Parts: sequence; C-alpha cells; structure tokens
Amino acid sequence: GNCMFGRQMEAELVLNFLLHTQPHGAEELEVLPVVGPGRVGKSTLVAHVCNDERVRDRFSKIMFLTDHDFKDKKLTNLGERCLMKYENSMVNKDGRLLIVVEVAGDINQSEWKRLYAASKQCLTSGSKIIITSRSDKITKLGTTRAVTLKYLSDEAYWYFFKTLTFGSTDPKLHPKLVHMAMEIARMMNRCLLSATGTICLLMNNFDIRYWRKVMTFLRGLVKWYDSKFGEHPCDALNQNRPAHLWRIESPSERIMVDHQYECSSQKEVPKVELRSVMYGTLKPSGRFEALGWRSPIPPYYNYIYTCEVRDLKTTSAKRKRT
Repeated sequence: GNCMFGRQMEAELVLNFLLHTQPHGAEELEVLPVVGPGRVGKSTLVAHVCNDERVRDRFSKIMFLTDHDFKDKKLTNLGERCLMKYENSMVNKDGRLLIVVEVAGDINQSEWKRLYAASKQCLTSGSKIIITSRSDKITKLGTTRAVTLKYLSDEAYWYFFKTLTFGSTDPKLHPKLVHMAMEIARMMNRCLLSATGTICLLMNNFDIRYWRKVMTFLRGLVKWYDSKFGEHPCDALNQNRPAHLWRIESPSERIMVDHQYECSSQKEVPKVELRSVMYGTLKPSGRFEALGWRSPIPPYYNYIYTCEVRDLKTTSAKRKRT
C-alpha cells in the first residue's frame, strides 16, 4: 500500500470497479475512465491496482493497449484474435479479461465503438475495460463515474520523496539530511518525473557535502530560471517545451533540451541518461538523445530528450570575434 503516496482513495475506487460483480444477467461490458493531467501518475495507479492479488485472481489475463493499437485495422478481427490467444490460458476464472487502454489525448469515437463492439463480442461476461487519458472527453465513454487524478498535495509529495530517498534508513537518524531533502523536494515543484532522477542521486550517495552541492545547484537553477523565463524548469519539461538546464560540474555550460518523446520498451533506448549529464561528468558532443525517465510498469514507457550541451564562454567569445 505504501508505494501509492497519497493515492489510496483513488486506488480503492479502481479496485472496487474491478472486483465488483454485476447483478446476474447484466450483459454490459463495464468501462472505467481514469482522467488526469500529463505525468500525474495515471498509469502508475492502474498498474499498482493490477498488481493486487485479488485482481490477478479475478482475471485470467490483463492486456495493455495504447491508442496506436487502435489505428490497427486488425482490431476488427480482435474477436478471432483474442479467442485464439486466450483459449489456452482460459483454464480458470471463466476467462475474464481486463483491457487497459492508454490514450494520449482524445479518442476517435468510431475507433472506440469498433473496439468496444469487438471486445463485447469476444470477451467473457465479467471482463472489464479501464481507459486512461489526459482528456476529460473520455469520461462519457465510461459505464461508471470516472476516477480523476490531481497533482499530489505537498504532504503526499514529501512522503513520496522521503520514502524513496531514505528507503530502509530511518530518516530520524539523519536530521540534517532530512532538512536538505525537504528543501530539495520543495524545489522540485511537485514534479514526479524530475524527482526520480534526483532521488537516485541522493540515495546512492548519503553524504552531507554531496547533498549540499546538489541543493545549492538546484536552488541556483530554479532561481535563475524564474528570473529569466518566469517559470520553473519542470513546467517547460512537463509541457514538452524547450528548456535550458545547467551542469553541476561547469557553471558556464547549458544543456539545451529541445523536445522529448515517449517510446515503449521495445525500441532501442539511448545509453546516455539526462541526470548523468546534469549531475555527472558525462558531456556528449553535438546533439544527442538522453533518457530522462523510465516508467517501472507496463508498457514501460521511456521518456527521451533531444539535447545539446553549449558552453556560454565559447559562444560569447565567438560572438565577439564575429
């Protein structure tokens, strides 16, 4: 339960939807929409609930689909496909299936109708669908009230940050580190994605001098960003706008983050991690791709940034010469 960081109530709602049995004879295929802004933790919540033993006992199979799968004309023969695919695994649980559909934005109504009709034909009664999206429009596809996720409260975010950073170490034994961790968490602006990289650094290096270095670095970056662009660097990253990050090793260098994309685990992932360029000595030349964050749950999305390191000293020197 602990790893849900202040999402207990929403997790209960999803769990109740999955474990609730319809009155006998109700033939409707039930659909639960899960809505919330980008990166708020929709997939994490659903995956967490799908890992619950009661859910695993109830469904013989959990299928993860994304809207790319919809574009697939093969969906019309989802009927034949899913029967063939699941016949062998349908020994128990009456072959109930759970389909989790991740949609980035709005969903094409006719594609949805096609998927829904095909699923209804081929799925055993008691099967269910969960659909997640950033768009409120999916709420009307639900057969039940949508679960809406908002960004974590400060308390929940601090709990998340502290629990991951200190792990099995008792924070009370390190009051100074806790104090710094609070300051660092505050500077993360409740962003889950950026926090995961920073947390990895801190938990792998329980050294007060190192933590102070990271804290001072972040404080400087956030302050500079605010005075130059009037926002927090996480805002730009979360909304997929270009961002300018610093390198801890060299104050005159900027990491220009151009844009980012998500790709699933099947694709080749860049070896370079963004946090190694920000906090380490790694400095690729020219334009490069860097892994920003890897989701720990299916379909294991990777968030990849296109970047370039520029040195302000050399660029201003060049400018003077020209």
